[in-house]
Formats: sequence, structure tokens, C-alpha cells
Amino acid sequence: MSPVPERPVRLEVHSRESFAEAHRFPGIGAYEVLTATAHYAVDPKAAANRAIPDLDLVPPDGTGKVCFSGDIEILRPVEGGRRRLFFDWGNRGNKRALQYFCDAPQTNRPRTLADAGTGYLMRRGYTVVFGAWQGDLLPGDGRLLLDLPVARRGADPVRGLTTAEFIVEEPTASLPLSRWSSTRSYPVSERGAHTARLTRRRYPHSTPEELPTGMWRFARLQGGGNELRTAAAAVAPSRCDLHVDGGFQPGWIYELTYEAEDPLVLGLGLAAVRDLVSHLRHDPALPAGPVEYAYGWGRSQTGRAIRDFVHLGFNEDLEGRPVFEGLLPHVSGAGRLGVERFTNLTVPGGQQYEDHLSPADTFPFAYAETVDHLTGERDAIMKRASDPKVLHTQTSTEYWQRRGSLVHTTTDGRDLGFPPNVRGYLWSSSQHVADPSAGAPAKGICSHLQNVVATSALFRAVLDALDAWVSEGVEPPASAVPTVADGTLVTMDAWSRQFPAVPSALPPHEPNELYAVDRSAVPPVADRSRRYTVLVPAVDSDGNETAGVRAPMVAVPLGTYTGWNTRAPGQGHGALHEFSGSTFPFAATEDERLITGDPRPSIQRRYRDSTDYVARIRAAAEELVARRLLLEEDLERATTAAAGWSAPRHRVELP
Repeated sequence: MSPVPERPVRLEVHSRESFAEAHRFPGIGAYEVLTATAHYAVDPKAAANRAIPDLDLVPPDGTGKVCFSGDIEILRPVEGGRRRLFFDWGNRGNKRALQYFCDAPQTNRPRTLADAGTGYLMRRGYTVVFGAWQGDLLPGDGRLLLDLPVARRGADPVRGLTTAEFIVEEPTASLPLSRWSSTRSYPVSERGAHTARLTRRRYPHSTPEELPTGMWRFARLQGGGNELRTAAAAVAPSRCDLHVDGGFQPGWIYELTYEAEDPLVLGLGLAAVRDLVSHLRHDPALPAGPVEYAYGWGRSQTGRAIRDFVHLGFNEDLEGRPVFEGLLPHVSGAGRLGVERFTNLTVPGGQQYEDHLSPADTFPFAYAETVDHLTGERDAIMKRASDPKVLHTQTSTEYWQRRGSLVHTTTDGRDLGFPPNVRGYLWSSSQHVADPSAGAPAKGICSHLQNVVATSALFRAVLDALDAWVSEGVEPPASAVPTVADGTLVTMDAWSRQFPAVPSALPPHEPNELYAVDRSAVPPVADRSRRYTVLVPAVDSDGNETAGVRAPMVAVPLGTYTGWNTRAPGQGHGALHEFSGSTFPFAATEDERLITGDPRPSIQRRYRDSTDYVARIRAAAEELVARRLLLEEDLERATTAAAGWSAPRHRVELP
């Protein structure tokens, strides 16, 4: 364990390097990179730490503290910057802020000028902090790691039943119990190795069939070596891996129920963020100080972490001060993180086919106070004086896969809205993951081409709006989400009547529903007779969503863009696929439209030529600039990207 720091956090700086080849960013100057280890000491008896499960099962040191450590990296202006701290809740240990805010290539070692991308965060003078918060990651690929203690009962390990789900795209003989090679598995206990059950089913609602114990074992396939000029392989016993004779097969959902042991105290990751950011901002002698305002951003898994961080009261530091003035949870949907015993933090929030009973999806879902109509419980994400300002952004995918409507509706589907310190924005007709450098789309194991809508420019506008709201009191743009009242948030039946008969499209049967779940059972049991109301955004005659923030590519479309995609035959055919959206290109010509029976007007009919298309893209971008949903600097980028019919995201062939 780490030595006890005199304060809740002690920084051990390992290196200081020049960033971006000492490039001087306009108005700010050069940046440098500091790499360090943060040593933490948490008081298990403090009221601020009561929300951390199993903290009482970690033996304290001689001072009564629980100690642990984690990686941090800081990009900071050499000449001081603007006293703004921007914390990147690294998704599964990976640095993402430069990729999404600066359109930079993804890397866990940002050092070069190319790694700065557009330089947006640097030109704004932010001190960017990457801090480890996820404690169940394994070393590799430059991930940020947090070294957490294991819960124990004296000399005895803590044990308990848990489940693990396995879905593969191609036959695979062995998998870690965590399902992810990057993530620590909870080892099976000696007793659990003899009592575990493995089932498989075609769909989540299918009746599971149990696999005989002789067909699988706790082991891993190892080999590929050479013995006497003959290829050699072996099935080696392992407490952290599962081997299936004949391999895991695509098109099946495998579920293992077993007795695990040695759970990590994962909730300490939330305390680490609280204590690190507070420490960095309030000591002027520290690498990030002095800091006037602190903002945080996380996407998907880390967006859920932000919502749990606020809900559980971690935005108040040990001296009662707010940790963050503003937070930007992106594509979290209505989920939170969940740091209960034996949670696997790498596993995504529940989807229709994958991880469908994730513990991340529990009441409360909304920022505003509401009542769970199934249980009578009353709660809210935002309920404390220390709560920050929040700009919650989500894509169409979150409405289809992550119950995004529940962020701003009651649990029975009535409009609820947001509290005064929250705004919400749907990025219309876009998908969960929108790589700024995406090229031509592919299908993968889906029925349709991936969604190609470009949205990264919206991140920059949202952060500028948050900063102006916090530091100058300038209200951000009004929330832009679909509502029941104006008919833009609808039931599946209504949506089905709206969506056009696009040739070759296999629409979803329904969005990812959410049922009451008995989590005292292992595996959890869903009561399909008791459900929360999940609604989806309405669409126009092209199939594109009518509400929210329409990126220029959606406002001036070359196809129908959806937040859903369905699985291909042999891969769970027809079920929604993970976080994938779709692109259904318009017919290029009227002749093509007529022969395919496409009800949507062709590109030839919509636009005079490519020059007309680019001009309309520019006009759509100008409208977003006027609404403060796009920065002036991104106007030219949007226009340039539209050249050649937005190639390579689109391929348009006209005579």
C-alpha cells in the first residue's frame, strides 16, 4: 500500500515534458505535461465517505486511514493560462478529451503538436487533468490505473454470488471472467468452481439452456508455441478465465453465475476524483493552481460516473466546498455507474441485447425530483446545495438503447424537464460514438451502415456555454430535447407510423425497455409486467429526428440517420446492436429512387448540385452559430467538410 500522505492527497511528480513541440498557442503560450502519482488517504469514518460500499472492510493503517494511489497526467500552460481546470474522466482509463474537443487522434500519450488537434482546449487556456478513477483496470496501452484495496473480513476473503455475460462475434475458446482483457476478473472461489452454472440463450427474453459442466471449466487456452516442431496448446486451469469446449459461439448470450471473492472497493474511485480535484484547485503551489473554476467531462461510462458522483454527494469536498462548478456528462443516457460489490466497471450500461440487466440502470434517472411510480420512492440526481451546473448531452442512441427519455420525463412517461442548474440537449439523429476522424462507414456485424453524422464541433460550443454560465452568469442555450407536449417524444407505435419505408431497412422491434428488476436474486430477475415508460424521438418524412440540435449534416441530409442499428443474421438477428446507429443513403437520382421504391426524394431532386449542397450546409451551420450551439471557428470546418458531398462519410455518384 502507498505511504500515508500528510493531506488527503500527496502528489509524486515523476516527469515534466514539453507538449506540442513547445508550440505557442495564441493568447496562452506553450504547454507542458506533468506525469505523477497521486497518493490518497481516506478516512473510513468520515460522513463524506459513507456512500462507499465495503469501505469498512478495508483495514486502516496506523492513522486510521485507508490508503491507495493512482496515475495522473496534467497538461498545463507554462505561463499560467486562465485558471480553468478541465478534468477528463478517462473512459476505461483512456484519455479522450483531446480527441473529442480538439479533433485530435486518440492517444494515451499526448505529446506532439498533432496530438493537440485543433488546439481548442489549449487556446482556451485550460489546465487539462487526466486522473485515474477506475480501479478494476489492468496495465496496458497506457491506461491510467488506480491501485485500490480489496475488501476482506479479517484473514478471510469476502465472497458472494455474481454473474458474468459473454457475447462473441466469432468463435472463441476462452475469455476472462471480466469479458475484457483490459479488466481485472473477480476470481472464482474454491467452492464456486464446483457450484457455478453456465447457461446460454438466443435473446434476453429466451428461455436459457444450461450447459453441462463437462462442456466448460474455469481455465484458459494457452499455446501457439512449438514443441519438437509441432504446434502445442493447452487448457490451463485458471480462477479468472472461462473455457468452453468447442468455443463460445456467435448468436448466443452466455451467462455465468458463480461465487467470486476479493472484491475491490470501487467506490474509492469517486473519492479519488473529489480529493484530487479539490487538492489541485485550492493549493496555489500545486501544478494546476491556483484554479478559479473546475469543470469535468465524461462520455458514456464516465458520463454515468459523473451522474453517480453528483447523486452520491461527492461534489462536496472534505471542507464543504464544491469540487466542480460545472459538469458535462455525455451519452450516459438515464444510467448511473453503480459501484456495488463485484461490479465490473468496464461493462457498459444495459442495452437491449447486451448487458441488459446492468446495475447501472436504477432509479433515480432524472436530474429533477420525481417519484418511481413502481415503488413509490422519491429521489433526484440533483438535490444538494453543492450541486454543479450541468449540461447533459445525448444522442439518438441513448433514447433507443439507454432509456434517454427518462432523463427528462417521469418514470411513467410524462414531461418533467430539468432543474434550474441543468440543461439537456439531444444531438439529433446521431449515434453514441462519433469519431471526429471517421471515414467511410462499414456494417460490421450489423444490418446497416454505421451512422456518419459529425458532432464533435458541438462539444466545443457546449464547453464555451458552460464556462460563460459559470464564470459570467450568461445563460446557456435553452434545453433542446424532444417532449411529449409538442409531439416530438413518442411511443414506439407512433414512431413506427412515422418512419418511412426505407428499402432494405430492418427497423427495431422496440427500444430497449426497462423493467422492475429484483437485484437480490443472482442473476437478477426482470418483472416484465412492471415497466418504466421509454419513449423515442419523433421523425420527419425522411426518418430524421425533428427535435434537438441538428448538426449541419442532419439539417441538410444526404440520407436517413438513426441512433439504432440491428444485428445481422447469426449475430442475434434483429436485436439492437450495442451503441450503433445507421445511415440509409438517399437514392442519388430519381431513376434509382423509382426502381428501388424509395419514398424519400433523391439527392438529384433535393439539391441543384454539390455547390448548392455546400451552401445549405453553411447556412445550417450559421444558424447553429446564432444559437450558440456552434462556434464561429467551426463554421468554416463544417463548410470545408461538406465538399465533395461530405466524402468520405458519404459516397454520392451523380451524372
